[in-house]
Amino acid sequence: MQAAPVTPLRTSTTRPAAWPSVSGALRAVESVLMRSGQRTARRNAWASVLEDRRRAQDRVETQAVLEAAATPGSRTS
Repeated sequence: MQAAPVTPLRTSTTRPAAWPSVSGALRAVESVLMRSGQRTARRNAWASVLEDRRRAQDRVETQAVLEAAATPGSRTS
C-alpha cells in the first residue's frame, strides 16, 4: 500500500518577506525617531570629522616633507 502524497498547507506561491539587515533596521528606527533636521546635522557632523582627519593627515605629510628638506644633505639632485 502506498502513502498518499503530502500537499502543502499553503498553496500560495508568495514567500514571506526577508528579514531586514541590522543596519537597515537601525536606519528605519533612526528615521522614525529623528526628524530630518537631526539626520542632516548628524551627516554634516560626520562629514566635518572626515574633513578634519584629512586635514590632519595633510599636516603630518607636510611636516615630514619640511623636515626632510631641512635636513642637510637631503638633496639628491
